[in-house]
Amino acid sequence: MEAFRHLDAVAVPLPQPNIDTDRIIPARFLSRPREVDHAQFLFHDARRGPDGGQDPDFPLNRPEWQPARIIVAGRNFACGSSRESAVWALFDAGFRCAIAPSFGDIFRTNGTKNGLLPVVLPAEAVEAIMAMLEAEPGARIAIDLPAQTVTAPDGSVHGFEIDPFAKHCLLEGLDDFGLTAGYEEEIAAFERRYGRENRL
Repeated sequence: MEAFRHLDAVAVPLPQPNIDTDRIIPARFLSRPREVDHAQFLFHDARRGPDGGQDPDFPLNRPEWQPARIIVAGRNFACGSSRESAVWALFDAGFRCAIAPSFGDIFRTNGTKNGLLPVVLPAEAVEAIMAMLEAEPGARIAIDLPAQTVTAPDGSVHGFEIDPFAKHCLLEGLDDFGLTAGYEEEIAAFERRYGRENRL
């Protein structure tokens, strides 16, 4: 997993509350294996107009927000059904952080296990940051995970909380497989001991 420490990047606002995982990646794309680039499915239906073409007004379709690596969203972002592929779609599209007043619980867990940092800030702080991004499309936000701070486009600094274990894994780039591999010697020693003690 790609380690996360600092990020200074363009941020895109998605002000609607309750953007669910089915909107992030529609259910018909869930059978694709991880090896497939899931960026093509990100907000697949929401990005299209009634004629099936790209909606030029959808934020992710606007050129000034094309380089975005941070999403600033309304409350309860990524709620709904449990689908790790929602995180895959965001990650494959270049996103490394999402900021919102609240997240779907399963999405938060899936995010940190896949290298995407979910940051919870007070609703008024999120609304103020969104207003800055809408007033100046292409504005940047800086994330400092070791210090647990978000620096908004106007220079204001906001602290955030994160589970210490999730923080450790993100800083070290450890997913579940990498974490387990770190105990390889202990696992091998246990298997040898167990084999000796349980011989028939």
